[in-house]
Amino acid sequence: MSAIPDSQTQPIIRLEDIERTYHMGAETIHALHGVSLTMERNEYTAVMGPSGSGKSTMMNVIGCLDTPTAGNYWLNGQLVSAMNDRQLAGARNRDIGFVFQTFNLLARMTALHNVEVPLIYAGVKRKERQARARQALDTVGLADRMLHRPSEMSGGQRQRVAIARALVTEPSILLADEPTGNLDSSTGAEIMRLFDILHEAGNTIIVVTHEPYIADHARRVIRLSDGQITSDGPSGEME
Repeated sequence: MSAIPDSQTQPIIRLEDIERTYHMGAETIHALHGVSLTMERNEYTAVMGPSGSGKSTMMNVIGCLDTPTAGNYWLNGQLVSAMNDRQLAGARNRDIGFVFQTFNLLARMTALHNVEVPLIYAGVKRKERQARARQALDTVGLADRMLHRPSEMSGGQRQRVAIARALVTEPSILLADEPTGNLDSSTGAEIMRLFDILHEAGNTIIVVTHEPYIADHARRVIRLSDGQITSDGPSGEME
């Protein structure tokens, strides 16, 4: 199947009968089984499920970190499931802004340099990437901490740096994996308020979580069990 034309009018994400299997000796693990869904631009979606439900595998497929065993995945109208490794790397850098539970910051670099890293890979010239990194840090409320290293910051500040790094390439999607998992409840609430603000500013956000209070910030909740979608609907209306 070919890419869908006119990507701006198409869903930002379209999964069609996605399968992902792993082989462990003689055993076959069906991590995803017949998953189909679409997500529109500026949606705020939570993906929930217990350990082993397939939510991490779905995140990896959506984030172009893993390829499906079968089925088709379109991102911005482009058929991702047909891309080679180089094309997948380009899609990750261009279209996906990742926010991880463990921050994944480079310890010896300042906040500013950490945020610049995706732009270095994208080939952006130094003057422009520094300006964009400064703007991204200002957006997350860290204009006064740009020259600090991660060890000089609180957990909440480090996660804000990670969010700025995810934003700096102006990606199609912010993909957050348990973004408050290493934070206390008060700091976690601050981070989720920041995601609310980013969504209101027009960002498309997907949060992978097992915490209902995190999912409550989203407008849509998708629940997985045994590699299949068991429910998909507005936040607050799900059991």
